[in-house]
Amino acid sequence: MRTIKVTNVEKFAANITPKQPQNNKTIVESILQNVQKNGDVAIRKYEKKFSGVNLSSLQVSKNEIKNAYSKVSKDELDALRFAKSRLTKTESTIKSLLKNKTINNNGIKISKKFVPIQSVGCYIPGGLARYPSSVIMSVVPAKIAGVKRIVVVSPPNSDGQIDPLTIVTADICGADEIYKTGGAQSIAALSYGTRSISKVDKIVGPGGAFVTTAKSLISEVTGIDMLAGPTELGIIADDSANPRFIALDLISQAEHSNDTFCYLITTSSKLAKSVDKIISEFITKIQRGNFVKTSLKNNGFIAICKTKSDMVKLANILAPEHLQIMTKDLESLSSKITSPGLVLLGNNTPSSASDYVLGSNHILPTNGFGKIRGSLSVLDFIKISTQVTCSKSSLSKISKHLQVLTESEGLTNHYEAVKGRLK
Repeated sequence: MRTIKVTNVEKFAANITPKQPQNNKTIVESILQNVQKNGDVAIRKYEKKFSGVNLSSLQVSKNEIKNAYSKVSKDELDALRFAKSRLTKTESTIKSLLKNKTINNNGIKISKKFVPIQSVGCYIPGGLARYPSSVIMSVVPAKIAGVKRIVVVSPPNSDGQIDPLTIVTADICGADEIYKTGGAQSIAALSYGTRSISKVDKIVGPGGAFVTTAKSLISEVTGIDMLAGPTELGIIADDSANPRFIALDLISQAEHSNDTFCYLITTSSKLAKSVDKIISEFITKIQRGNFVKTSLKNNGFIAICKTKSDMVKLANILAPEHLQIMTKDLESLSSKITSPGLVLLGNNTPSSASDYVLGSNHILPTNGFGKIRGSLSVLDFIKISTQVTCSKSSLSKISKHLQVLTESEGLTNHYEAVKGRLK
């Protein structure tokens, strides 16, 4: 990994952030347009191109769901149900806080209700790895919110099948439909609709660069949760931290793909050297070492800052998907952190555990969007419905102020619409 002494935090942050290839957008736009125009035909074309498979049917059948269970072990089922139960507790607690309210103000009644979105599409990555955990993270909060139609899409393998664990998890969590398609083409299908796949109101879930770009582009016509991918991990650590833990954590997130963004921020040159040495030793021995090596070499870095204040400032500017803090003064330092998608405190709270069973959601904002939102939750599947009732007498009482405001904006017909009711 590159080790860089940071003298100017803002300048360093601006230059260190990975830039996506410009041709990604052009490629994705072409895919979206093709699917919008040609529907299922285009989807099958892209699955043949990217997965090498000819698909006769895009939807996973009931028989295929049944067969998937036969390929999943009892231990795997137990682990999936455990992870589901942990997240269910968290999301159900959030949901319980949402109470419908009616506000009465001098004869004007405003009702606020929490209403579930009607249909959502959950993108589940595949190809480089399998992600049944992402099924749990997206489908469970949608189910708890009360979404009526939950659709799962995931890339098929070369045999034309979605990974059995992904299918079983989708079934356990309550997905209504499962489709064998991934990449930008699946995002297009969920957004525009095809003969096989009816469009949805909102698309959620993590993905690689092409999926993230596709979500960004279709957000003009279909709701999305956030830009979630590729993976990001930042670690703030001082000389009290265990360098082996840091190395293991950086490797754990870098193994996702070649384009992750994983880094260490520290004030200790000694720690920086130790972490870099340990990673170099590990890379030759670990599985998926090719992903780890490429990702850490191309995008990873160790930033040596002058002060703790600079460490905090850099972390807040970069706003990583995950931020681990492994320092002596956890409470004091973490109180100044505002931007990451998820903050993990202490030596024994690795991001890898939060990806599965801690009860937090691993679908998190990337690309700096942690500055404006947190993890996916039941709140992403609920909208606030507002109803207003006003009596004639109440309208009369507020008409004077309304006239002043409409005239100040030059929209006099707004007042006339009210005045006509008061004669």
